[in-house]
Amino acid sequence: MTTSSVVPDVEQVLNRELSWLAFNERVLALAADGAVPVLERAKFLAIFSQNLDEFFQVRVAGLKDQVAAGISAPTPDGRPPVQQLLEIRDKVESVVRTAERTFLDEVVPDLAGAGVIFSSYADLDDDDVKFLDTVFVERIFPVLTPLAVDPGHPFPYISHLSLNLAVMVRDPVTEERRFARVKVPSLLPRFVVLPDGERFVPLEQVMAAYLDQLFPGMAIESHVSFRVTRNADLTLEEDEADDLLEAVEFELRRRRFRRAVRLELDFGASDVVRELLVRELDLDDDDVYLQAGPLDLGGLWAVHDLDRPDLKDPTFIPLTPARLATIGEDGTDWFSVIREGDVLVHHPYDSFASTVESFIRQAATDPSVLAIKLSLYRTSGDSPIVHSLIRAAETGKQVAALVELKARGDELANIEWARALEEAGVHVVYGLVGLKTHSKTALVVREEADGIRRYCHIGTGNYNPKTARLYEDIGLLTADAEMGADLTNLFNFLTGYGRDVRYTKLLVAPSSLRTRLAALIDDEAKVGSAGRIIMKMNSLVDDSLIGSLCAASQAGVEIDLIVRGICCLRPGVAGLSESIRVRSIVGRYLEHSRIYYFANGAGAGQAAYYMGSADLMPRNLDRRIEALAPVGAPALQARLREILDVNLADDTLAWVLGNDGGWSRVPGPVGRPAGSGTGGDTGDPEGAGPEGAGPPVEAAGRVDTHLRLQELAGERARRKGSS
Repeated sequence: MTTSSVVPDVEQVLNRELSWLAFNERVLALAADGAVPVLERAKFLAIFSQNLDEFFQVRVAGLKDQVAAGISAPTPDGRPPVQQLLEIRDKVESVVRTAERTFLDEVVPDLAGAGVIFSSYADLDDDDVKFLDTVFVERIFPVLTPLAVDPGHPFPYISHLSLNLAVMVRDPVTEERRFARVKVPSLLPRFVVLPDGERFVPLEQVMAAYLDQLFPGMAIESHVSFRVTRNADLTLEEDEADDLLEAVEFELRRRRFRRAVRLELDFGASDVVRELLVRELDLDDDDVYLQAGPLDLGGLWAVHDLDRPDLKDPTFIPLTPARLATIGEDGTDWFSVIREGDVLVHHPYDSFASTVESFIRQAATDPSVLAIKLSLYRTSGDSPIVHSLIRAAETGKQVAALVELKARGDELANIEWARALEEAGVHVVYGLVGLKTHSKTALVVREEADGIRRYCHIGTGNYNPKTARLYEDIGLLTADAEMGADLTNLFNFLTGYGRDVRYTKLLVAPSSLRTRLAALIDDEAKVGSAGRIIMKMNSLVDDSLIGSLCAASQAGVEIDLIVRGICCLRPGVAGLSESIRVRSIVGRYLEHSRIYYFANGAGAGQAAYYMGSADLMPRNLDRRIEALAPVGAPALQARLREILDVNLADDTLAWVLGNDGGWSRVPGPVGRPAGSGTGGDTGDPEGAGPEGAGPPVEAAGRVDTHLRLQELAGERARRKGSS
């Protein structure tokens, strides 16, 4: 029996949506962690809030669509859509209350103790009010548009994720009461800074204090804040995608008018206001979330931007490994370095600018380079890599860019980049209908003395210099001929036509990735207790591969899974998954790399390592273009094992998943006891893996993944050798 034929029982699979909410709870836990600098805690509250926004506009919206369509089929864990929505409602209510307490009772007081004060308009003195008088008249009032609701004014359209004031006004002459809506301008700062530069007042409170100027002669009876979330998932029908660029632009315009899925409302709202909003937005009572704290904590990013380094994580300057430090000196270039041996870079510890950006920049200006091909999923507003592609095209090189227009949240930015690249003469491809191109790959074709040579970059992160400083990711630079041939075939498939494209080394979705991973798991199962699997990824959802991993566990294979976000596999279940351990690390650098280790994957007891863009989710395996690359050089394999070992030894940031589906922290510093987590007791959290799973926890000190990897990056920067 092969592992790929095994599907886990309903009782042994965790619900995807509830698992994601548990992940967001782990993000929220960082905001409540007193060991984290207070402005970083504010940042994690902002991330938590924005994560929850996306969850509603995509995942909850999708479940609501299923219910509306009469779909009742359960997910692999046995929950039909209606049940999932009910359980999501209960869980979200709980985590929102936790977020409110964290902000109001912990972060706000701690910020105040450091001189950063969230003030209420009601508490301001005369000088502050005089200052805000001027701010309102000069900067806020001119951009406000009060919208009344009466027989001559229909209920206004409430835009997606906008913050608003619901105002009840009374005409003192006729005694008629009317509802009005005032939108909080999104282009103005979320918090108004008072003259001392250390106190903040929510913008909606400032607006509320001057409502009499917006409704002159009317009596202001009440006002409350509210916010609407709409279905924002971008879906394209096959028959409307003849021009993908045009179809995406149309969908973006249509998105603004999609069905509302959530109403966030201030606790002080009257029944009249609540019922009016629910009716006009076509919502149910279960779609309403009452909140005591400020709506949209995503605005805390503005607070995090304060120039207070004493309240943030110590600045870490990305380093350049010693082997790469001489590039650009004494005739040393990227091509000669890569020809000497493959290069592995680990961001943000290794500098993205002096490695990946430098490689593409040199390729763009090198007269021997004939062509550059690159996939762009997300990039920044001022991308050096995009500028390098434009420069290369302008000098006559063949340049092709696969710009994924369907990258959620970056659709407009990618459309703008696509047009700028086209204007410069770059061959731009807008992705494929029905498939997102999620692979992070670049190919450079160079004419050399002994013929054409291809240089490749395969990464786990986007070609984005901003996120490369925030997200942990890995990249492989190689001149391996077979890898170059595989990337050539992949880009030709993306820009042209083809079926049954074969790849020698790369594992590519949706063609070969699923079957090859299942075979690698099966090979470990065949050797029983001599098998060993370690996987580091963002999400594990696919029930078929979960079945394969459970079958391998039953065969005696020791398995460690490092899953940042969603994990639908229930570990530690006797007779099913008892040799599987699951941990999650959520911290400063938002662990994003994917590494897959199979102790016997290269045959004859030789280990195989893969890295790349793919998580183990049905969408990644079946509906996206993904690429995993093998890493064969022993020194680079040792680097990857080093990363895995540090993750498995972490007892400062790590959480473990119990067989009851609950997450708890591993034993950590004083004041962070084991078992204080999301979902209850998870059993024994002591084990960081079996013998050989990773370095033991040192009794004299704690293991923090980020700090340890920073130390290792410093060592690489000081010594020349394998990178």
